[in-house]
Amino acid sequence: MTVLVTGGAGYIGSHMVFELLDRGEQPVVLDNLSTGFRWAAPDGVPFYEGDVGDGALIDRIAAAHDVDAIIHFAARIVVPESVADPLGYYANNTVKARALIESAMRNRIRHFIFSSTAAVYGDVSGEPVTEDAPLRPVSPYGRSKLMTEWMLEDAGRAHDLTYVILRYFNVAGADPAGRAGQSSLDATHLIKVAAQAALGRRAGLDVYGTDYPTPDGTCLRDYIHVTDLVRAHMDALARLRAGGASLIANCGYQRGYSVREVIDVVKRVSGVDFPVRLAPRRPGDPPAIVAANARIRAELGWTPQHDDLEEIVRQALAWERRLHNRQAA
Repeated sequence: MTVLVTGGAGYIGSHMVFELLDRGEQPVVLDNLSTGFRWAAPDGVPFYEGDVGDGALIDRIAAAHDVDAIIHFAARIVVPESVADPLGYYANNTVKARALIESAMRNRIRHFIFSSTAAVYGDVSGEPVTEDAPLRPVSPYGRSKLMTEWMLEDAGRAHDLTYVILRYFNVAGADPAGRAGQSSLDATHLIKVAAQAALGRRAGLDVYGTDYPTPDGTCLRDYIHVTDLVRAHMDALARLRAGGASLIANCGYQRGYSVREVIDVVKRVSGVDFPVRLAPRRPGDPPAIVAANARIRAELGWTPQHDDLEEIVRQALAWERRLHNRQAA
């Protein structure tokens, strides 16, 4: 059987493809290359350039590759951008996801793994947030993802479809073997931006908000290594194929770091004291959000292997150097 990875030429999707290959699976990639890179998909893996909302294309892929599961990463993910362009986010993240779910059911693809987000919780306290917490997203990005969660739940009740919804916290780092990493030059993720600043790719780094109700006034986040994240997807796939019930679970380490703490680690690991500028808060950013992860451990047997901020930073820096060498070649 084959696993269709949407957004498989992007940051997390490319890691997922390598993980599937490492486990002896047969992935096929669908990506429109709006933010992904064709070279990020490994040679020999079937690749389709196209849109997840294109039902006819999904039909062709499903027929050609005997697809039994979809792992859906393709989405727009920048919170401030979603505030400025809400309808674009609903069109891309929600309307097209609805079309993809419909395509899955039409082609009798019974398993669906969806990359959701901690943004569905909205403003929460600094305590680890459980999956049963109220869902109060404060950005169109979070709302667009929550709508897709609801669609999957409703479709699962009405049809022969089982799903796992994984609510990501802050994904960071790169493949320990150096095969993949975060490659977008204009990425907004803190560790990526800090690595670029440390290596001279940016003139410095902006800290958005220093008056939050956190220990040092900057936002607090739970950073999860991308390799631990994609392994959670493999655990989810195994659950569904074994006949397990649908599930919603957080993906995080149950440990938060502030923006200032992350910057300090990047400076220490890189040995570079890059400029840091203080800026006003960005719209849609909650002060602190940390994952409770008891459910994913209990239900999927997931055990983190890279729960170390310095390791995450070292690998992000190493990938940034490889990326620069590739671009300079």
